[in-house]
Amino acid sequence: MGLRDSDPSEVGGYPIEDRLGSGGMGVVYLARSASGRPLAIKVVHGQYADDDEFRTRFSREVAAARQVSGAFTAPVVDADADAPRPWMATLYIPAENLGTHIRDHGPLPLDRLRDLAAGLAEALRDIHRAGVVHRDLKPANVMLADDGPRVIDFGISRAAEFGVADALTQTGRVMGTPPFMSPEQFSSPQEVGPAADIFSLGAVVAFAATGRGPFDSPSPYETAVRVVDGEPQLEGLPDELRPFVELCLQKHPKSRPTPDELLALLSHGTPPAPRPAPDAPTLVDVPHPRRGRRRLVIAAAAGAVLLAATASVAVVRLSGDDPVRSDLPAGWREWHAAAKGSGDATGTFSNCGAVGTSLVCAGDDVKAARFSLATGKGTWSLPVDSTPDDSSSSEGSVLGAHRGRVYVYANDEAGTDKETELPASRYSVQSLNPVTGKVVWKTRTGDGGNAIAPDLAQGGAVTLPEGIVAVYGNSGRSYALLDADTGKVRWKQPMPAGGEYCVLGAAAHRAYLLCQTESMDRTSLYALDNATGRRRWSVSLKGSLGFLGQDGSRLILAPADGDVAYRDLTTVDIATHRLLRIPLSGPQPAGATLHLAGGTLYFSLNNGSIRAVSPRTGRQSWEGNSTVEYPGPPLATTTHLYVASPSGRLAAMDLRTGKVDATRPGRDEANGPLGLSQTGAPLLRKGDALYVPYGRRSVYTVDVRHL
Repeated sequence: MGLRDSDPSEVGGYPIEDRLGSGGMGVVYLARSASGRPLAIKVVHGQYADDDEFRTRFSREVAAARQVSGAFTAPVVDADADAPRPWMATLYIPAENLGTHIRDHGPLPLDRLRDLAAGLAEALRDIHRAGVVHRDLKPANVMLADDGPRVIDFGISRAAEFGVADALTQTGRVMGTPPFMSPEQFSSPQEVGPAADIFSLGAVVAFAATGRGPFDSPSPYETAVRVVDGEPQLEGLPDELRPFVELCLQKHPKSRPTPDELLALLSHGTPPAPRPAPDAPTLVDVPHPRRGRRRLVIAAAAGAVLLAATASVAVVRLSGDDPVRSDLPAGWREWHAAAKGSGDATGTFSNCGAVGTSLVCAGDDVKAARFSLATGKGTWSLPVDSTPDDSSSSEGSVLGAHRGRVYVYANDEAGTDKETELPASRYSVQSLNPVTGKVVWKTRTGDGGNAIAPDLAQGGAVTLPEGIVAVYGNSGRSYALLDADTGKVRWKQPMPAGGEYCVLGAAAHRAYLLCQTESMDRTSLYALDNATGRRRWSVSLKGSLGFLGQDGSRLILAPADGDVAYRDLTTVDIATHRLLRIPLSGPQPAGATLHLAGGTLYFSLNNGSIRAVSPRTGRQSWEGNSTVEYPGPPLATTTHLYVASPSGRLAAMDLRTGKVDATRPGRDEANGPLGLSQTGAPLLRKGDALYVPYGRRSVYTVDVRHL
């Protein structure tokens, strides 16, 4: 790189030969030992050298890093924490770092990916055995040496033995590189442990396989939000490594495997044993299918993280006397509004989605209606069925969003089907401009009395990064992928033979098909290939089961007959396809609806009672009275569970105890009582703004910090 006039000629008696690079913490030089061995010497920036607390921490971390030695790390040779500018020397690895290699040559092939994953897992095993947490494992800190990967740069590591009681860990500052940091590094900086490195390992392997991080975003703030609450983007990751990466990227530290378990998975395909139930769930919410209305809606919530980025190092202020910063849409104020043309409304919206500055909602025969996220101003509203005087219910659903567009569906009635004597539905999936409501593309999915609505709530469609997978054809006996950008059919496949009733589901960006026999005595679960639609594997299960979603490496299913008490769950291991029955610690009431939110399963009753159960052990962790009648699907953040009634009554429940911390009353303009069979609609959170569908095609918003 070349030395500068300001660079030293020697550090600690080691002659400097070249400048290797610089980062947020310091400058790295190439030097020589007395015997001629090449060294990499990192010299801390001046602003840190004047910080007594930093010097104490640096001294501890040098001592801890000296203990780390192994085939996949660069050992510490010398250091001086008391020098005018503290420095640390490690053995120099004459190799390219992973980030540079991927930028110049593209993703690694499968054999090199396996070697990389194994080498990094072994490196972390050695690091953690020495009592050290690296805390900044990223592509730039992985050197691709000829004999395997090497982990370097322990400059911001922390000795694991110094726990949360140590005053030096209580500053409220979190150091790391946002795309590869773990959720707890943002939300609980004083509790960061070895599991944080495992999360970073999964992100690094995903980057090496695809050329991008699983949570990449142009904005460091948005990246942090995705890390804490978003789903990883793993398109292009080889199937052989997907279980490895997905296990590493579990949101809760207790759900992640150890390095030894990862090495066993790579060597023998042996998945780790189920973990105890985490204390706080991650944010995937899959309402349970009820009899007559088999819901397969998947909703996600985004939390708020206060992030300030400097170079490649993020510093996050999370506590103490720092002023509270809000994360609200620009110009936001509290508002409530009804959709245009809601005079004939009979029910609530089924769901909403946020796209850019727009809140788009659908349901109760509305294809889509637009509100301003900031002010609630409604600019357009479109019916599901443009046919006048339609007597049948057409529902409506926001299916998802892609590149600033929103997916919805339409149902244009065309008289009566002569064969079935039912209304002849003409279903289509549409991509809309959320600002204007204009159709970008439109693709017909079914036409006739037996056509199936491409509706999330009915299992007629799911959204993947590639596009919309929808039940297809006039009799609903096929399913097809509609391209996200064009709406063109990329592939079409027939439904499995013998499946009388089939619905689509999705989890972790994978599509699944759940089919039941006519007698409802058996259920078949099929994993679909996103690229071709072919069925990759299947399992047959006894009884009538509903698909709840994914927890770690397991898919979760529960009895679909809501008229009897729930006594067990069924899990399917994604890697081995092994079935496991999980007995519940106590029966859960008939009539409850089930919602999977990361590591927790919630049983909701119409009287407002909510019970939190671990899907891994079957144990109930708490039962609370939300005070919300007919609660809808709950929305989980890192601290609270939010639920709302059809009239808009809102409750915030402590995620650990179920205690109600705050409520908002229902709204008078809900226009009278709604049908007793109706429950609250899914909530939507955009930063600190929570959006609550209620009443008759209405929405209101509140700042969650001030409930």
